[in-house]
Amino acid sequence: MSPVTRLPSRTATLALTAAVICAAQGTAWAAPSCTAQSSVSITPVVELYTSEGCNSCPPADRWISSLKAEPGVVALAFHVDYWDRLGWKDRFASPAYTQRQAQQQQSNGARFSYTPQVVLNGFDRPQWHSQPAPNAVRERAPAKVDIVLTRDGRQLQAQVRALPGAPARLAAYWAVSENGHTTAVKAGENQGETLKHDFVVRQYAPVAAWNAAAGEAMAIRFDADLSNAAATPTEVNLVVIDAVTRRPVQAVKLGC
Repeated sequence: MSPVTRLPSRTATLALTAAVICAAQGTAWAAPSCTAQSSVSITPVVELYTSEGCNSCPPADRWISSLKAEPGVVALAFHVDYWDRLGWKDRFASPAYTQRQAQQQQSNGARFSYTPQVVLNGFDRPQWHSQPAPNAVRERAPAKVDIVLTRDGRQLQAQVRALPGAPARLAAYWAVSENGHTTAVKAGENQGETLKHDFVVRQYAPVAAWNAAAGEAMAIRFDADLSNAAATPTEVNLVVIDAVTRRPVQAVKLGC
């Protein structure tokens, strides 16, 4: 487990721990150090809950792929596993993503878990298909949190600084996503179809809540498995949320 620590401010020092740290397997992808900083406005966060076993999901998969034209958006496709028992096992599915969808139901306004589900900035959006993708993510407001994300090899570190008006308690989650996947489905509701996927979440790591004070920064560290990044376009995303409402307050992604 890697520590999450408050950067020294006056004499205060606080240590937290990321709830999940993904260990690297094989040789980590060697890459130069690079840095990304969050926008002065709130970055839209689009989450899609989907499955290769669901025949109503491919249109939503195509919709989220269209967000590659929106560089100022953090898009994440969580493949759930409750369709796996119905004839086709989704290779990207995880029970952790099914659990996340169920937990988010308490705050996003959905009455139940379903696929495809689009969640925009923490709110259920069942009418996503009637909204042009560029307009669906234009809900911007001044940021109340600033994030600087730095990568050195497979080591990721973020400095999260609370700005005036930020929630009193913050939490976060890391998500490593991949683009450009293709699956030839051989069974289930999508039998015979060739599905294309982008923003597929392959690693997910919640970060425990901490007390936020304006002007102070928290350092959060993550050891990501980026061994597949040389073959598949990969992004590391950090989403900071209000620890009470569970809704995003700022996000940043790093694609180098």
